[in-house]
Amino acid sequence: MGGSGVEKVACVLVICMVVTGVKASISCGQLASELTPCLDYLKKGGAVSPGCCSGIKGLSRASKTTADRQAACTCLKNLSKSYTGLNLGLASGLPGKCGVSIPYKISPSTDCSKVT
Repeated sequence: MGGSGVEKVACVLVICMVVTGVKASISCGQLASELTPCLDYLKKGGAVSPGCCSGIKGLSRASKTTADRQAACTCLKNLSKSYTGLNLGLASGLPGKCGVSIPYKISPSTDCSKVT
């Protein structure tokens, strides 16, 4: 039997806190929480919700330093592995759909160590 969505998010948050060893001003837990509204879009497509864009804009605002951007990138990669049924092709287009620019592609193939 599968766990509830809250249990899955809590599990992802713990994994991200353990995996993300870089000191940054944004935690993986914060990022996961802010981007939870994007899950429906990443599974079904359609219109991007205002809540999702709010999370994407928060990611952009919080990613001020190289360490912040690398930590956020690593977190996003780990989050993408934690959910099934996501269309990861849609993820890379989210910043543009929300009117912000993020200096790396949101993709499992991104080398986060090269994000500056």
